Amino acid sequence: MRSEMKWVLNTMPESGDAQLKIMGCANVAAARAFHESFPQYAVTPCTSLTRMAGHLGVSSLHVKDESHRFGLNAFKVLGGSFAMARYIAGQTGRSLAECTYGYLTGPELVHDFGQTTFFTATDGNHGRGVAWAARQLGQKAVVHMPKGTTKSRFDNIAALGADVTIEELNYDDCVRLAASEAAETEHGVVVQDTAWEGYEEIPAWIMQGYGTMASEAAEQLAADGIDAPTHVLVQAGVGSLAGAVVGYLAHRYADAVPRFIVMETAAADCLYRGACAGDGSMRAVAGDLATIMAGLACGEPNIISWDILRNHADAFVSCPDWMSALGMRMLAAPLTGDPAITSGESGAIGMGVLATIMTDPAYAQLKDSLAFDENSKVLLFSTEGDTDPGRYREIVWGGAWTSPAATL
Repeated sequence: MRSEMKWVLNTMPESGDAQLKIMGCANVAAARAFHESFPQYAVTPCTSLTRMAGHLGVSSLHVKDESHRFGLNAFKVLGGSFAMARYIAGQTGRSLAECTYGYLTGPELVHDFGQTTFFTATDGNHGRGVAWAARQLGQKAVVHMPKGTTKSRFDNIAALGADVTIEELNYDDCVRLAASEAAETEHGVVVQDTAWEGYEEIPAWIMQGYGTMASEAAEQLAADGIDAPTHVLVQAGVGSLAGAVVGYLAHRYADAVPRFIVMETAAADCLYRGACAGDGSMRAVAGDLATIMAGLACGEPNIISWDILRNHADAFVSCPDWMSALGMRMLAAPLTGDPAITSGESGAIGMGVLATIMTDPAYAQLKDSLAFDENSKVLLFSTEGDTDPGRYREIVWGGAWTSPAATL
């Protein structure tokens, strides 16, 4: 039985939109200025796939390629590093502008701040970013990973000096474990890229850190002669990335707001389920959350992001694993003349979704509802490279998950 992409247009009632201001242009500019103080900082590519755009029947197609970010092969470090800097600024009484890379890695920080243990849960990339930032700043990191985590993802974090474990828990329960341990540890702080009632400040900072990526992409599109994209496809786990991208671009392109399509793995499609219910309330997905899209295997939404998305997303889609595998192969072996992009399981879903919408008659209604046509200017975010090299080769070289009916 073919596993299909499921979709729903956003008909939820609007809220007061109180969270949108978190992703205001000034807040994102401050995050980007912080990141620019790092010697490792460089703007990641926003690659134009001209021939692929023509093949799919759109005007332009750009892919923001985060495999180049800080040498960590994924975008997540943008959020964790900025949140840690904001936390340290508050604890030391310094302004954010003073908390540059030079200060945070220098002897003054030890005198002013001492040492903290940062706790987090991760499917891979967020924990790697937190561990990297903690090591740069001379801090400690404890990282809990859910069952089913591959050895390569574990090793990537352990190599950065973090205390890392794989638990017999799913992602959301690992979040609860990290929060509990942080609360019981002297100078313990949880740095998590989701938000719940009573834990909102640090997740908001993490989202602002993600805004650096969206800010770069907007500038790169402008340099390519695109004043504003017409369609932005962005993936979601808890929704922090999606809320950050949608929130910032809604500000940036206020006079020509793009259509926003939020994509999830079918194994953890909590945002899609909330949108299907249509009442504006969040829904959760429990269980093992088994999917090749490890970075999206999160069953409980970020309450900040949910509020942004319910007000500004145009559609939510729930995606089977074969669509991610399709996107990976399309980006790895593009049409002649387009550059190849190494995109991992959670990074390539946008390519798979776009190709499916544009070429499969079964989704003609979705295509028409979102006004995809030859004038569309599309932006995708490839949020990770081959962060699990073995699985990447298994999919791209070996053809795993080619069949729509394939299962884990």
